[in-house]
This record gives sequence, structure tokens and C-alpha cells, in this order.
Amino acid sequence: MSRSVFITGGNRGIGLAIARTLAEAGDKVAVTYRSGEPPAGLLAIKCDITDPEQVASAFKQIEAEHGPVEVLVANAGITRDGLLLRMSESDFGEVLATNLTASYRVAKHAARGMLRARKGRMIFISSAVALLGEAGQANYAASKAGLIGLARSLSRELGSRGITSNVVAPGLTATDMAAALTAERTAELCEQIPLGRLGQPEEVAAVVRFLASEEAAYITGAIVPVDGGVGMGH
Repeated sequence: MSRSVFITGGNRGIGLAIARTLAEAGDKVAVTYRSGEPPAGLLAIKCDITDPEQVASAFKQIEAEHGPVEVLVANAGITRDGLLLRMSESDFGEVLATNLTASYRVAKHAARGMLRARKGRMIFISSAVALLGEAGQANYAASKAGLIGLARSLSRELGSRGITSNVVAPGLTATDMAAALTAERTAELCEQIPLGRLGQPEEVAAVVRFLASEEAAYITGAIVPVDGGVGMGH
């Protein structure tokens, strides 16, 4: 059965892989993007998710074209890396505004329709860094760790209405963010990964597809790592 799916930051990397995977499974997929080109074959909405009015407008457009959102994937994220003593207030605040506060914002909008339908899937794309920490990424790690508290709180609030809320925690994945690293740094990081390589966006997408499925109806409040084993034990 074709569902209305909404993915934030769905025009590249992990978000685009998730969008394509769910679209191939027959879902009606809408994505937001802030820059770059809109992906073909999807309902692409230019939207700054840190702007409440733009988010409200995006939901109205999605509901008009696809119906109320049944699967929400909060994926959009940015980095503003820097050591603590060099990290500005704006670098910290912008990362939290995009990665965490905007996820609360889209979840709140999506929850209304899900509560009426008494079913729904919320999936938050966090990071292995949320559990491990990383020097120079205090803002990013804090924002991604915040998603875990958000998702687990929502799983308790909304679970009785058939709405699940889960977290996927990718490790180092072959995206634009990883491409910005030097070859030497990438090699160093791969040495710390038991599987010895970067993950692929499609591998993250496969886990999201499962969590969005009926087979995952009894899974909520979970953190599913897709990190090659780097975060085991955390």
C-alpha cells in the first residue's frame, strides 16, 4: 500500500538513498532541500527547516498532493566543526537548530495526522558520534545525541496510538561530508572500524526501509547502528 513519506534533506547522500529506496517500494515520497538541485521523480520542496513557516507550508503541500504524512524521516543535518575554545555561539546554535530543533518541528507537524490515523512511523537519523563523541564536533554530537532523547520520549508519548519512533545511527558513510575529509584522515578512521571501510548510503536506507515497514511494528525507542561496528558497546 502506497504511503505518504516525508524525508528532510532528501536531495543527496543518505537522505536521497532513503528516498529512492522507499519510492522503489511504491511509496509516495516528498523531500525537502535547501540548496543544490531537486531530485527527479520525487516531490521536492525547497524548504529551510529552521523556518517554522516554511515547514508548515511544506506540510500543507505534501498533504495536498500525497495525503497526511505516514512515515517521517528526520534526516537533514549540517556540521560546523571546531574545537570548543574556537567554536562560536552561532556555530553551536546553527547546528542544533538544523539537526535537533527542526526534527522536533517536523515531528510535531507529522504527529497530528498520525494521531488521527492511529498509526505512523518516525525515524530520526542520528550518528555514531552521538554515542562516542568526537573532538571538534561538540555541537554535532550534542545535536545527534539529542535526537535519541527526542525519539525515545516520543515513543512513550505516541506508542499507544500505534506510532513508532526509532533512531538510526550511521557511522562514517560515503557522503559529501565524508568526501570533505583528507585521504589520510579517512584511512585513519577506517582503521578504527571493525569492517575496515566506509558505509554506503544504501546500507543506511535499507535499515530505514525496515523500520518503516509493518515488520517493524513492535520496534520503538530503538537505536539501530549502521556503523561497521565502530560504536559497539555504546
